[in-house]
Amino acid sequence: MTYREALEIVRRHFESLFPKTCSTCGRRFVSLREYIRSTRRVGQAISYDAELGDWQTQQPMGSLAFSNCPCGSTLVLSTDGMPLPQRQALLAWVREETERQHITPSDLLERLRSDLRTQVVDG
Repeated sequence: MTYREALEIVRRHFESLFPKTCSTCGRRFVSLREYIRSTRRVGQAISYDAELGDWQTQQPMGSLAFSNCPCGSTLVLSTDGMPLPQRQALLAWVREETERQHITPSDLLERLRSDLRTQVVDG
């Protein structure tokens, strides 16, 4: 899998999560683009499976990316609902890339997250 392919898989999955509504203020985000433009990133994206070194999991814990709604409430985009073979392929890619580049899974996911946000807003 290439970086571009991984980015496209994550983008398609995250786009499928919309519309999304803040449970605190009721604000409705109709698209990933609106969500990215309206929210503020919080912390680093994390893959719990990668952090645990569970690279071939049959029951993924998943990956999360947190953002704050304009009201201040924390919102999350997750890999929950992504088909297991796709999640496993992404985990294999994360493992390969982190070993090749000598970086942490969160570093790689943050790069992916930044590029995704730029692609969606500019694209």
